[in-house]
Amino acid sequence: MPSNGSSRGTSAATFRRRRMVAALVVLVLVVALLGGIIALVTSVSGGPTDHAQAAGSTAGGSAVPSATASRTTASPKPSTASPTPTATCDPAKVTVEAATDKAVYAPGEKPLLTLRVINGNPVPCEVNVGTNQMEFVITSGNDRVFSSKDCQVDPSDNKKRLAAGATDSANFPWNRNRSVAGCGTVKTEPRPGYYRLEAKLGDRASGQTIFQLQ
Repeated sequence: MPSNGSSRGTSAATFRRRRMVAALVVLVLVVALLGGIIALVTSVSGGPTDHAQAAGSTAGGSAVPSATASRTTASPKPSTASPTPTATCDPAKVTVEAATDKAVYAPGEKPLLTLRVINGNPVPCEVNVGTNQMEFVITSGNDRVFSSKDCQVDPSDNKKRLAAGATDSANFPWNRNRSVAGCGTVKTEPRPGYYRLEAKLGDRASGQTIFQLQ
């Protein structure tokens, strides 16, 4: 009987040791499996070691930044160029010219007088080219021979938008007659000789154009 009890005690102790060994083996396998999973995840994501080294390099200031990083983080230099001003219409660049259709006119031939308005601006300009602004003046020496305003009827405004560099023209046929302010009667007629034409538009005046009456 004593020998049987000792045998059962020995068997129970052996069984407990085997269970402990088996549990340790299972624990080791579980730890190894977890370690493998962690290593796999770390290798796929780049690994915390790489991030730590990058952070350490930045903090320590010993690492040389790459050319790509320098281009990415470089701040653009502020521009010193001034903004281009918006062009506006300069009235001084709107000019007037005078012209005749011929340089010499035969006896009885009527000159055709022309006034040209030129927009010398790089932008469009609004200009009043109405008959109340125009004047054709003919002189000979100190003699004021004719003005289109002396006998003008119903003068009116005519505002036009002239494109940049555009020219607008107006013609006036002259009957080779004299005139005076107020459209009084003048019996004498211009004699053969040289005459000067000046065209005016408001406060603008052209240069003088010379022509001859025969």
